[in-house]
Amino acid sequence: MSRRVEADERAFVLQYVQPGLVGLIDGTLSTLAPIFAVALLSSSHAALLVGLATALGAGISMGLSEALSDNGGQTGRGSSTTRGAITGVMTTVGGVFHALPFLISDRTTALGCAAVVVAIELAVIALIRKRYLEVSLRCSLIQVVFGGVLIVGVGLWLGGL
Repeated sequence: MSRRVEADERAFVLQYVQPGLVGLIDGTLSTLAPIFAVALLSSSHAALLVGLATALGAGISMGLSEALSDNGGQTGRGSSTTRGAITGVMTTVGGVFHALPFLISDRTTALGCAAVVVAIELAVIALIRKRYLEVSLRCSLIQVVFGGVLIVGVGLWLGGL
């Protein structure tokens, strides 16, 4: 591979993939505990609303954090506005997907569907890490599943109190 192609790919990873991956990981993981805790404590409808609120709030927060933390000039990470937008959108996406099963009024069914959605989200994260960060799929799956299980466990534990 030529140096130019390698530099272009590195820039693409730094400016687009990495901010998107950070957002997807944060949105997927940070919203799990509140959603699952509320689902156990209350109803599917409440879990849906909490899930949407946490996903949107986390998306705004992460987008601002990324945009305001580095102007890209010194690090070569590109436009802070673009990175912030990518991170914010992907954080929201990561949180919203596993909130949507709570449109199902039966809480047990909704929890089961949400667990399947989370498993898919974690697999997608592992595949992106394998493709762009050159992390082995096995190692990546172990890492993201461990994080997901830990956070869901916290939500279930707190929801059961």
